[in-house]
Amino acid sequence: MSPTRPVQVIAVTGGKGGVGKSNISVNLSVALAKMRRRVVLLDADLGLANIDVLLGIKAQHNLADVLAGTCSLEEVMVTGPGGVKVVPASSGVQQMAALGPQEHAALINAFSELSNQLDVLIVDTAAGISDTVVSFVRASQEVLVVVCDEPSSITDAYALIKLLNKEYDMFRFRVVANMTRSAQEGQALYNKLNMVCERFLDVSLQYVGHVPFDENVRKAVQRQRPLLEYAPNCKASQAIRSMAEKIDQWPLPSAARGHLEFFVERLLQSAGAGY
Repeated sequence: MSPTRPVQVIAVTGGKGGVGKSNISVNLSVALAKMRRRVVLLDADLGLANIDVLLGIKAQHNLADVLAGTCSLEEVMVTGPGGVKVVPASSGVQQMAALGPQEHAALINAFSELSNQLDVLIVDTAAGISDTVVSFVRASQEVLVVVCDEPSSITDAYALIKLLNKEYDMFRFRVVANMTRSAQEGQALYNKLNMVCERFLDVSLQYVGHVPFDENVRKAVQRQRPLLEYAPNCKASQAIRSMAEKIDQWPLPSAARGHLEFFVERLLQSAGAGY
């Protein structure tokens, strides 16, 4: 694979907790890795980091160590299932607005050095619409909003989209319906969100697909394994693989060096914007 292949940066978010966002992040990462994409999964849930728990991996270092200059980003990354590289969450990034110029430079350099070694960066954000969530989502090229069949899920997803649209002029969002009882329910969930967005906002929503409710998901979490490895042929695994194939067809950034430097620059700009 060409070292100059642009890097795709995808934020997986959802507005509220409990919609299965981290599970989607983990299993999409594994699915893309199985398609021979070099995937880095960044745990951006700085308050309640859980990617390492979901995957049963033990991290010695995190992003705070990179900023402190005690180790490189490569040394921080842990190889997870399917060859996915995981960047463990760091409470150090929570104070992004307080980072000095040296730490800014360290973060940009760390990710820049990485850009020839990956094709996709998946950013698993925290729940809610905190400044940190907004920073990561604004910096990403694609935003994948996960919803499920609960009124608060649609309400919170709408609140996040509204904030990003009204305050930061973001207008394109991708939607995944999770834990659905049928394809029709997934489509209906998307339609409900799309209807309210079309009525009140200037945004473009695109439906990526649905992941059916599957008891295997809970069992895989209990065993700290990705669903795609625990039950590769179950319906939820099939749905995630189908989504990964769609994602692989999404347009790539036009810059030869890819979106990674831009991602870090935007991350630092938005964190320092003092909103």
